[in-house]
Amino acid sequence: MSKLDDTAVQTLRSQVRGELIRQGDGGYDEARKVYNGMIDRKPAIIARCVDAADVMACVNFAREQKLPLAVRGGGHSGPGLGVVDAGLVIDLSRMRGVRVDPAARTVRVEGGAKWGDVDHATHPFGMATPSGFIASTGVGGLTLGGGIGYLARTHGLTLDNLLSVDMVLADGRFVVANAKENPDLYWAVRGGGGNFGVVTSFEYRLHPISQVYGGPMIWPLEKSGEVLKWWKDFMLEAPEDINGWFAYLTVPPAAPFPEQYQGKKMCGVIWCYTGPLDKAEERFKKIRAVGPPVIDFVGPIPWPTLQGMFDALYPAGLQWYWKADFFRDYSDKAIDLHVKYGPQLPTFHSTMHIYPINGAAHRAGKGDTAFSFRDANFAQVIVGVDPDPANNERMTQWARDYWLAMHPHSAGGGYINMIMDEGEDLVKAAYRDNYPKLAQIKAKYDPGNLFRVNQNIKPAK
Repeated sequence: MSKLDDTAVQTLRSQVRGELIRQGDGGYDEARKVYNGMIDRKPAIIARCVDAADVMACVNFAREQKLPLAVRGGGHSGPGLGVVDAGLVIDLSRMRGVRVDPAARTVRVEGGAKWGDVDHATHPFGMATPSGFIASTGVGGLTLGGGIGYLARTHGLTLDNLLSVDMVLADGRFVVANAKENPDLYWAVRGGGGNFGVVTSFEYRLHPISQVYGGPMIWPLEKSGEVLKWWKDFMLEAPEDINGWFAYLTVPPAAPFPEQYQGKKMCGVIWCYTGPLDKAEERFKKIRAVGPPVIDFVGPIPWPTLQGMFDALYPAGLQWYWKADFFRDYSDKAIDLHVKYGPQLPTFHSTMHIYPINGAAHRAGKGDTAFSFRDANFAQVIVGVDPDPANNERMTQWARDYWLAMHPHSAGGGYINMIMDEGEDLVKAAYRDNYPKLAQIKAKYDPGNLFRVNQNIKPAK
């Protein structure tokens, strides 16, 4: 801490309206925490910005002081990329404003907002934009990495609904990026992560989504191979208004789950149907005939309720380890591997999810945005999760073994939002042919790689 120029810090204090927190200040240990409890880093300064002007001052300070710089939106980053040792954290958590334009069917969202904030604002208008599966996830990280969620088959990825961003660049300039202004930057931020600057606000297209028909169906573990094979075939051909993701899971030990299944390892599909509700029961007759499920909580549900259904199960502070891959299909051999490894869930919170990303998500070509895997049909994530650090080694080993077994059957890369900080090769595999173009754009907007605490794309030389 002694190496930090106190005069420069005082100058920064005079330039920002938000709060600057340093080691030794009250609230420092709370302020440096991120969603993943496995991450324990000690930044020199945490700047809780309140507007774009604060962000501009902080970016200039980090660059001039040659400090490592991390940007935190919702703080959900698996590898904890929203915090950095001995550097500056730009914390956007006080920038959570959401403004709906019902006539234009758009919503403007500040960079520190979470998806629960967006749903709260848009739901009274009977509208939503594609997001993820957990309402406490930050808007910024999810969008910039892609945005796989319940509405992906119906309305595309989150980034497919991104109309414009306001950004602060590495040189401290404020710019707008959209289809007309800085179109190369607009291309890059749709999947390229936080490599190009700090996004202070996002503008999204809204869709008429209010009540959906959704929730979990759960089957016994011994049915998992049969259900998985049926489900993947169904999702490859299903109408775009139906989405459902497959999971190996442990049934929560609480109501409304039946007592005889609480705490048991099982498999399930969590559904979201956005078509006419009066057609839903008929549409789901064939689905309910599979197995049939022993737990069926699928029915009419407000969109924000479905989106926040699992938030209480996954509060901030748990230990997390992620491994991800994209798949075009699952062969019988690949399904057999799932049947082998999926039931070995090492802890109650650990899980394996497969999300369908066909349908509307396929309308864009693999070069139309930075998100490359438009030819993949499924995004798979293996997650070791537990409150107790003593279980980290066991759950991490399970996730790695599972991933190593499945990876040869994959499309060759993983979803950037669901991989740990495990090296340049995984980043390049996530972007494939788009990586060289991203590196060129990085060299244009951040030639010094100031924004490197992320799934980093190195500037082209």
